[in-house]
Amino acid sequence: MDIYNYEVVDVYGNILKGSIDAEHQGQASQKLKDRGYMIIQLEKKKTPRLSSLFSKSKKITISDKVIFSRQLAAMLNAGIPITRALYTLSKQTPNSTFRKVLEDITSNIESGMNVSAAFSAYPNIFNDLYIGMIRAGEVGGNLGETLSRLASQMQKQKTLKDNIRSATIYPISVILFSVVILLAMLIFLVPIFEGYFPEDIEIPSITKAIIFLSHSIRGFWYIWLLAILFIVSIVYIFFKTDKGSTVLEKIWFQTPAFGSLYHKTIIARFARTFSTLFASGIPVIQALETSGKSTGSKLLDQAILKSIVEIEEGKKIGESFEQREIFPPIVSHMISVGEETGSLPSLLDKIAEFYEDEVATISKTISSMIEPILLILVGVVVGIMLVSLYLPIFTIITETNL
Repeated sequence: MDIYNYEVVDVYGNILKGSIDAEHQGQASQKLKDRGYMIIQLEKKKTPRLSSLFSKSKKITISDKVIFSRQLAAMLNAGIPITRALYTLSKQTPNSTFRKVLEDITSNIESGMNVSAAFSAYPNIFNDLYIGMIRAGEVGGNLGETLSRLASQMQKQKTLKDNIRSATIYPISVILFSVVILLAMLIFLVPIFEGYFPEDIEIPSITKAIIFLSHSIRGFWYIWLLAILFIVSIVYIFFKTDKGSTVLEKIWFQTPAFGSLYHKTIIARFARTFSTLFASGIPVIQALETSGKSTGSKLLDQAILKSIVEIEEGKKIGESFEQREIFPPIVSHMISVGEETGSLPSLLDKIAEFYEDEVATISKTISSMIEPILLILVGVVVGIMLVSLYLPIFTIITETNL
């Protein structure tokens, strides 16, 4: 997929600049037209020369955006004009890629573009949630307060993501280590043992299987490699489709321990995002749509879209959520209470905090629980390999003694 730089005019007459991913120029043009833009210029981004390959652009992390949002909020609350604040922050940002983005945004705002439109020119950096919050703050005249709330939201999302990573990185590392050990034994250890086996001895079936696997990997490694790459590619492509991602998510929900972790994670993301958007004055339907997408869960997003239809027909949010299995009873109940008392944002924050604490607890439990299980599993695999290789040698010793 190629990258195309564009210059367009939006429906408000603002000139936007940015980049977009597409298979070819026609697809890039269609994507921009679908957004309602009139194209001024569209050209493929030039492939960097060999000399520039070592000066790869730095990735803009969540931490970069959190720090930027907090600093910009503080400067705006202090009464500093936004263009001056953005210019100052662009000069002190250590990330060169982010610095260039901020310089472009500052330039666009100075030329008369809306703040939200200037940020929306970089959808790969600032997502729908970020743009929606900025637009709400811009319209409501409280951009500084909105950015401060947005920074807190992103920081909590980062903490949530870190908790999930801490729960999954250890088992993945152990599994990869086990595969490496197994391959090393098949490639290097099995041939050594095989040299000690007489031709006329009866070799156990398990040993024959391991020897066959060793010969296969050493003699036809390229076929194994191609087969693995093919299977991984097919599985990856399938899970990238809407149907595949839904199937994968259903599998995740059914996975012991990790299913509960995943479920609580997406509920925490939804509650935190919905609270932030709703408190910023964004209409409830738009806030629900953005919150559903921000969770990264197809099943939750589909449930919210069904609820939106019912809410537009006059149903309350909590009442609609109560009919969706993906929302725990406590969530729909607290939302109903929040709607009745007019304190929905604060109760959503409490829901988010509750599930964020649950995620932190479960991630620690999984790490402590799965560590001995995986170590035992590795020991069993290595033990079976060694026993199967020693069996013929034990047979030789037994027959010699007899």
